[in-house]
Amino acid sequence: MFQIIFNELSASEMSALPKTLQLDLLAEFQILPEELDHLDHSRFGVLEREGKKLYRYRAKDYRIYFEKTPEGITVHRVLHKNTLRDFLFRTKLPTGEDDQLKDAGEFWKLIEQGERTRKKP
Repeated sequence: MFQIIFNELSASEMSALPKTLQLDLLAEFQILPEELDHLDHSRFGVLEREGKKLYRYRAKDYRIYFEKTPEGITVHRVLHKNTLRDFLFRTKLPTGEDDQLKDAGEFWKLIEQGERTRKKP
């Protein structure tokens, strides 16, 4: 059975948003795990580190960071685009957005923080 799982941190980030915005973001985030092999690069990005693949989905002014799991999709973070844009501006990295993120230790700390909050079934 396919599931979209929000860890505690990403669920908290979503719940902090107005309900109508939550519904809009979820309505836009229509993806099946098998579709991840043929991504629309205008909406999706892929970041890889140490053999782990993390996907970025653009929905309105937000970025949803997730990975493919045996259960379906696990959402690690839901961040406003200006948060990342400000981070990238401050670090002044000279490459594309996904390349900047995959090499940025602070970004991976955000993701790992979300992974540690996932409840065990």
